[in-house]
Amino acid sequence: MGGGAVKGLLYGVRPDEWAPPDESNPLLVGLARTPMKLVEMDEPHPSRREWVMAKTRMTGICGSDAKQVFMDFGEDNSDSPLGNLFTFPTILGHEVVADVTELGAGARGLEVGQRVVLNPWLSCGPRGIDPPCGSCQAGDYSLCWHFTDGHLAAGIHTGTCKDAPGGYADYFPAHDSMLIAVPDSVPDELAVFADPFAVSLHSITRHPPPPGGKVLVYGAGALGTTATAILKALYPDVEVMVVARFEAQAELARRLGATIVAPEPREALIETAAAWSGGVLHPARHGLPMAHPGGIDVVYDTIGKPETFEVGVRLLKQRGTLVKSGVHGPGRWEWSPLYFKEISWVGSNAFGVEEIDGVRMHGIAHYLKLVEDGRVDLTGMLTHTFRLDDWREAFSVLATQETSGAIKVAFDFR
Repeated sequence: MGGGAVKGLLYGVRPDEWAPPDESNPLLVGLARTPMKLVEMDEPHPSRREWVMAKTRMTGICGSDAKQVFMDFGEDNSDSPLGNLFTFPTILGHEVVADVTELGAGARGLEVGQRVVLNPWLSCGPRGIDPPCGSCQAGDYSLCWHFTDGHLAAGIHTGTCKDAPGGYADYFPAHDSMLIAVPDSVPDELAVFADPFAVSLHSITRHPPPPGGKVLVYGAGALGTTATAILKALYPDVEVMVVARFEAQAELARRLGATIVAPEPREALIETAAAWSGGVLHPARHGLPMAHPGGIDVVYDTIGKPETFEVGVRLLKQRGTLVKSGVHGPGRWEWSPLYFKEISWVGSNAFGVEEIDGVRMHGIAHYLKLVEDGRVDLTGMLTHTFRLDDWREAFSVLATQETSGAIKVAFDFR
């Protein structure tokens, strides 16, 4: 590593003034007052024996990071029990491709110059906790019991902990267990999707569709697009319908082999999806109709809002499954079909060790192998890249997806 200062996008500080170009767009208004700004920092070095430093090549903007930056968590998220699992200030960004630049004295399994993808979870290993908890022993790192313990401040993953800043910076630290080598044949522009792909892989392999079934993927951003790619690669006999809000998303989902439906008006969405799946619609005296019997086996909801849940439970078969992987604030929704049709409503939290075709390994490693083998191709999903200095422009294209055509946006440090 060379000497001198490096740049990072620090969250949890007083921002520089910025006027939103469109004050009718609540996301841009949130961006104007988000507590984040670009700062210069001293060049970092490994501070613990088993940790390393990595030089950032590319960092994707995760949907959860975007919600945090836009301050878009719904009307009332004040009583979340997850609040004590985050410490600031820190640098966001956990969808990272990087080069290893410096090894701590006790770091193992990595070499300087190696290109890697970050597995961001700050579970027992990175926290120095031995023996590891039951979740970590099972490979369920996102369910670790110790996110507030060990020699790190509270934080569930890189970018949520003041002691583990993330990839919206020139350099970032990582425990040696948190970095996974990238095959030479996988370019940065595809490797940067490893994290969201692993999120969708976890939600699908833990709650798979039945053979020959029909599924609805709600949302066509990074999680929805990767979910569609996974379903088509691993469950080719399953029919997939995708709820896509923007044309750029719809076009990519079509290329991946899905049938497309628009999210609004919701009554038309329910009618179209019921007809596609063979569900029998019953009109409601007030509100949306319900399919019973429904024709959809699983809904993978990558949005996670009350209005998407209401559609999902109305379309599902009796004893179908509604999988929530999207992150949003709480809100009331009409859930009568949930109990009436005995639907399983399950959460899906990130990823860990997953099983495909009888092989168990980390979800990120599965993604890199699937790309290397030509079974998954997400070319076209990375629609925009920006330098870190242009961070407001990067978030602005996400705030204006209808006109920008953005699907995945990343910072390019190369």
